[in-house]
Amino acid sequence: MTKKSKKILKIISGIVVFLTLPSLLFFGFLFFKFNEDLPNGIQGEDADALAYKMLEALDYDAFKKTNYIEWTFKKRHHYEWDRSKNICEVYWKEYKVNLDLNDHNQSKAFIHSFKTETEMGKELIAKALNFFNNDSFWLVAPYKVFDKGTERRLVKLKNGDDALLVTYTTGGSTPGDSYLWLLDDTGKPKAFKMWTSILPIEGLEASWSDWTTTESGAQLPTFHKLLVLGLEIDHIKGTTK
Repeated sequence: MTKKSKKILKIISGIVVFLTLPSLLFFGFLFFKFNEDLPNGIQGEDADALAYKMLEALDYDAFKKTNYIEWTFKKRHHYEWDRSKNICEVYWKEYKVNLDLNDHNQSKAFIHSFKTETEMGKELIAKALNFFNNDSFWLVAPYKVFDKGTERRLVKLKNGDDALLVTYTTGGSTPGDSYLWLLDDTGKPKAFKMWTSILPIEGLEASWSDWTTTESGAQLPTFHKLLVLGLEIDHIKGTTK
């Protein structure tokens, strides 16, 4: 290797270290500050009772009657979800996917309003499904505590409060994820902590706040705070038709 090549390699190595070292230090700080083990909890009637209390605080009956929900997640993905037919139109950039949530093979992808049945179309459908699984969870997760494949556990916090640990053993894009719901005195969610396969730090907390009540009576959040990040949900509509 020539002297010039060594110098170039040294410069490149210096740039890589300069760019990555702060990120590594920041991640290390976050890991040691926030990472925590999944808490132990007890399954049974008490856990289910706390879950029902949360649903009652959010008027679950109104949500069940909500047949249509529309929203935009982080100003990037827009959804028009017909819950009565279990289909959802997903929009982002120049793409649209008519997502059939009962039979994914019946889903259709469009680019600039033109239907595509190419390999890219299949990729768009898969991407839309992942978007929907993630973004709808940030909207309606409290209503999913009794979904098929869920396990509920009552967890006693250090301050003596009760919290609800929900584990999704099946379904979604990342089965096995767990969420610890932190509730106010009425049972309404204030935040949850997450143990998920896509997050490198376990136990990160995200707020559930700025609730809005839709035309149908369903209560849905418009904002979540995760560390220094804000997750906005706007253009929310919920109707019985």
